[in-house]
Amino acid sequence: MVVPSVRRTNERPPPIQVDRRRCWKRHRSLDNGHMTNLLGEPPATLLPDDEAARTDLESAMAPAQVAARHPTYAAAWATLAESALASGDAVAAYAYARTGYHRSLDQLRRAGWKGHGPVPWEHAPNRGFLRSLHVLAEAASAIGEDDEAARCAQFLRDSSPAAAQALSS
Repeated sequence: MVVPSVRRTNERPPPIQVDRRRCWKRHRSLDNGHMTNLLGEPPATLLPDDEAARTDLESAMAPAQVAARHPTYAAAWATLAESALASGDAVAAYAYARTGYHRSLDQLRRAGWKGHGPVPWEHAPNRGFLRSLHVLAEAASAIGEDDEAARCAQFLRDSSPAAAQALSS
C-alpha cells in the first residue's frame, strides 16, 4: 500500500483579504445609510394581569393595604410612590418606587424579558412597572442621585417611548 506523502510546514495560510469598504457600502445601501440592528428587536413583553390586586386598588382600599396584600403588584407600589413624591417625601417615594421597580423586574424576567426590549405602555398590566420606573427617576433626582435619575429616565424611554411621553406631561 502506498501512503501519500504529507507535507508539514509551520507556515500559516495567508489571511483572507476583505475589502471592508465594499462590505460597508453594501450594508449602507440596504438601509439608506442608517445603521441597523441586524439581530432585530426582541418581542414586546406583556406582563400578566393580577385581577384581584387591580380590583382592590380600583376599589376604596388604601394603596398601602393593597401593597401589603399583593406585594408583587407594582401598580400599588407606584401609587404609593406617586403619593409620597406629591407630598414632598422624596425618600419614601424612592423606596416605594424601587420596590415596585424590583418586583416588576422579577415579573418581566418570568414573562421572557431578557433585560431589554419594549414594555408597551398600551398594555395596562405593564403600567405599574413603567410608573414605578418614572417615579424612581424623579425621586432619585430629588435626593441628588443624578446618575441614577438619568439611567432610569433612559430606561423608561427605551422600554416605552409612549410611557415616557405620557408620564412626563
